[in-house]
Order: sequence, then C-alpha cells, then structure tokens
Amino acid sequence: MNYSACNRPTMFFIGVTTGKSSINRVFPRWAAALGLGDCELRGMDFPLHADPAAYREAVAFIKNDPLALGALVTTHKMDLFAACRDLFDVLDPLSDSMGEISSIYKRDGKLHGRAVDPWTVGDSLNAFLPPQHWQDTLSEALILGAGGSAIALTWHLCRVEHGIIRPQRIHVANRSRPRLDHLRELHAGWQSGVELITHYVPQPALADAVVAELPPCSLVVNATGLGKDAPGSPLTNDVLFPRSGVVWEFNYRGDLVFLDQARAQEKTRRLHIEDGWVYFLHGWTRVMADVFAADIPKSGPLFDELSRIAAESR
Repeated sequence: MNYSACNRPTMFFIGVTTGKSSINRVFPRWAAALGLGDCELRGMDFPLHADPAAYREAVAFIKNDPLALGALVTTHKMDLFAACRDLFDVLDPLSDSMGEISSIYKRDGKLHGRAVDPWTVGDSLNAFLPPQHWQDTLSEALILGAGGSAIALTWHLCRVEHGIIRPQRIHVANRSRPRLDHLRELHAGWQSGVELITHYVPQPALADAVVAELPPCSLVVNATGLGKDAPGSPLTNDVLFPRSGVVWEFNYRGDLVFLDQARAQEKTRRLHIEDGWVYFLHGWTRVMADVFAADIPKSGPLFDELSRIAAESR
C-alpha cells in the first residue's frame, strides 16, 4: 500500500471494504458535533488474513507519522495483534490476554493498543436485551465465529460481576479449530463458572444442528463477518431458530443472508431480531474517544445526538 503523509490530524479505519461503511458519511458530522476541528478519516483495506508484513507496514506508518492519531481496527483485530504486538509501546491487559487490538491511539508519544470490544459489545447487548433475560428464561447463547468480537462477547457474558444474570451455557461454533482452542484457553483463565461448549463446524449444516439443540429464548449471534467481509451466512436456509429466540447480526451492511434467514422465521418462531447498528455506534464512539482523547458519553443527550446524526446517513 502506498502511504502518503498526513497533512492534518487523521484517524485510520483498518478493515476489508472500508469505503462502503456509513462512517465515511458520519465521521465529518460527528467531528463537527464533537468539536474535533479539521480532521480526516482514511480507510486501509486488507484481504482477510493478510500478510503480516502488510499489517506491520500500516501500524508503523501510524506510529511514525505525527499527524496520524490512531485507528479503529475491524475484522483484522487478532491478525494485526499477532503481527504487530512488538510495535506497541503500551497494551491494555485485556488486549494482551485476548490477543486482539481494536483501538490504536497515541498518548505522550507512545503508541497504545486496546481491546474495546469487550465493553462496546456489552453496551450494545444491554441496549436491547432485558436485564433479567437470562434469569427469567434459563436460556443459552450461541456465538457463530471465534474471532475478536466473538471472544469479546463470550467474555462479557461470562463476567462474574453479572452474578446469576448470565446464560446457562455459552456455545461457540467456528469452521476452524485453532481459534476455538484459543478461546477455550482464555475461558479457562477467566474462571467464570459459566460452561463453555465449542463446536467445530466446517460446514453450515453442522452449525444448523447446534442451533436446533438450543432451548427456547436463546441468543444466536453471527460474529463471523459473513455477509459483510465475505458472502454468505454461517447457517443454511434450513436452520430452525429457537422459539422466542433473540437473533443478533453483528453486521449492519452488506448482503446480510443471516439476517434474512432470521426474518423469514420472525413471526413463526416469535424472534427478536437485531442488526449491528447500535454496535457500530458504540464501537466507533469508543475508539474516537481514544484516538482524539475526547470525552464521548455512552448515553445521554450527546450520545443521542450522535445517534441521530448517524441514522440520517444510514
């Protein structure tokens, strides 16, 4: 990639198809509402599981350009961490333990890496899931995918601070084994007391079978990136969602086949369906707060105004 020097304070967006994101229309209006001054957002697109040298080149550029303030990382969180860990001067403990970076920013001349997903995924889930859902329904959670966002959600659901307000079991299904192995190791270290069951599902039909075994009211989440970063769904059209279940698509744009599959059963299975729009809002505002050292609340009048601005550009 040919990097050109920044001529004003710049935030980067490291993803796969960054030019298609709503943030390109939203960012200038958010910057004005937040009083960030003359600043810029630039996308950096990489293929899935890119060459580690490409990630290192990108992070080194951000580190060395004085007007490059930081970046939001999506899709590549774990791969970027593995390739660039030594380039960061400071890593937050969650980022280091989970092996992922979603927020890159600078403080006092030092490059910081942080995992914001464990917090933003919780804020997003709390926006639509009733506080007593797990206690009232005795249901379970199934997370499709085992990347950074899936790990973050698993961590949030397991948190000991939630007491009994947690799923009876958490299932994670993925089409490759190494990330499932990594998640099991992390989960063992959390000592949460919540059972984790991992499922190796190289074909979508095998994931359908896991969904079919869930009790009523369970949560089913697409954290794979399929539908946005790559075509398709982790499930087939023959899947049967749990009755009165909660279905959450982490993506809000793209060819969202998983979302269509859920909507086809919305009435017959009495599903509550959410896309990734609120997750998008929380994820971007948290990383912008890091990058610009800005005080951006997670709720209240200013957050509502940022939500309104974003909705107009959706």
